[in-house]
Formats: sequence, structure tokens, C-alpha cells
Amino acid sequence: MLRYTFRQLEYFVAVGEAGSIALASEKVNVSSPSISAAINQLEKEFGLPLFVRQHAQGLSLTLAGRRMMVQAKFVLQEANRLIELAGDISGSVRGPLSIGCMVTFAQVVLPSVRRSFETEYPEVRVRQHELNQSEIFSALRRAEIDVALTYDLELPADLQFVSLLELPPYAIVNETHPLAHLPAVSVAELKNHPMVLLDLPFSTDYFLSFFTQIDAKPIIAERTRDMAVMRSLVANGFGYSIANVRPLNDFSPDGKPLKFIPLVGAVRPMRMGLLMSTDAEAASVVRAFVQHCYDRLQSGSFTGLSG
Repeated sequence: MLRYTFRQLEYFVAVGEAGSIALASEKVNVSSPSISAAINQLEKEFGLPLFVRQHAQGLSLTLAGRRMMVQAKFVLQEANRLIELAGDISGSVRGPLSIGCMVTFAQVVLPSVRRSFETEYPEVRVRQHELNQSEIFSALRRAEIDVALTYDLELPADLQFVSLLELPPYAIVNETHPLAHLPAVSVAELKNHPMVLLDLPFSTDYFLSFFTQIDAKPIIAERTRDMAVMRSLVANGFGYSIANVRPLNDFSPDGKPLKFIPLVGAVRPMRMGLLMSTDAEAASVVRAFVQHCYDRLQSGSFTGLSG
């Protein structure tokens, strides 16, 4: 007789990935005692210790726990496929959908798209993950996410990309910057000024390639992996930056004005789109999300980005 639930397996996987009941609790939005009880019940049912309890370092999987977690993930994936199959047969869209999003535009794109998608398909349970490009590739390959909103940067051949929007690069400066008065700016004009680099995997190479093309090196004064921090550093005079995302208002998080100046010359735009495994659209919920993004794009309500 089956004496454990899919929910308990989900909690087990969350703890195994997080290495902590507290972190897993935040991830699945369930209280720590509930997760603890689920783990204890699984260990009792399986007759195996799944974790080594290390008070200072959290929890680590035992050898048995590692093997069990591989199988638990498989069981959960197959259970989700049953839901997808039922949706395909009935013509309805239901079940879980795990969406990744590039950290540089997650705050201005994903919440709005997710809200409208969940309104249209109330039987879909969405989870979102803010990731950098390298993390997105890994999460898709491990089936931790179903689809991701991201850029066309260094895309691997084993994943498919559906293009949605072209995003040209901008130089971002504060109002007192020597180049702030220009209607457009070239990389050659930027190279002798301090730069605040948005330092993320693959994005960094993209931005620095602009300077390589003119055989120059930027003066990198500051580096940050956070888009909001980058904008605040620029607004407070630590240098200019380059980005392809222009929010609807030209202010830093601390309320200071910014100027977004089109970057001209041999600087290719990025394309924003949907990245997924080659067979992802076999799932009705993924197909529905892709179509929903297309529909929002056609209606002019896809993103919170300014043109």
C-alpha cells in the first residue's frame, strides 16, 4: 500500500536541493515543521536515513538519500506528465509550469506575463525562478524549469529559442555625465570614461565585445551582478553602464534620474525570447505559455519595457 504522497516527495527534493529545511520552506512556501514531518515520514516508510543532520551546516543527503532523490524526481516528472496528458486529451490546460527568467529583466517582464497567463489559465500552477544565463541552461537540462524568458546569448544546440523582441543596447549615464547631452553615443566615445559593468555570465562577454571590435578596453571602475545596483551606481556618478533593458521610467532605485542614450556603431542588439528543450512544446501547458507570450506581444502588452 502506498504510504507516502507526491507532496512529501516534493518536500524531500526541495530539502535535498537546498540543503536546509528553512531554505526549502521558503522555496515551496510551506512551514518548516510540515517539511520536517514529511521527511520523517518518508524515512520511516522507506526504512532509510535520507539526510545527515549537521546542526551548523544544515542537512546533507546520505548515499541512500542521493539515490532516492534521483528516483523521486523521476516519479514527480512522470506524475506531471499524467496531468499534461489529461490536459491534452480533454483539451484543457492545467498542471504545473516552472518558468525561468533572466535576472536582468525579471522584475519588469515576468510578473505581468505570469499574472495574465494565470488569469487565462487558472488551473495552471506557476513557479518562477530568477536566474543568470548559465543557470538557465543548467536548469533546463535538469528539467528544473520548463521554459525560460532570456536573451539569445551563447545558445547551446540542444535547446531551442523562440525569438520575441529585439532589444538594442543603451549607454546609461546620470544627468551630469559629460556625454549626457548627446542624442546617441559610440563605444569610442565611452572608452575613456569609467564603466559600471553588469557582470553576469555571457552578458559580460557581450558588452565587452563592443570594445574588442574597436581594439579598445573599457575602464571598469565597478562590477555588479544586480541590475538595480548597477543603475544606482550610475545615478550616483560611479560611471556609465550598458544595458539592453530600458524600464518605463528613467530613475534609479534610489530615485535619481538617469539618461538612456542609444548606442550606435557595430553593436548588435540582443533578442529576448523563450528558451526550452527541443521537445518542450509537446506539453500543452508550455504550448499555451508560448502562444500567450505571442498574443501579448501582438497586443503591445508583453513587457514593462520602454522602446
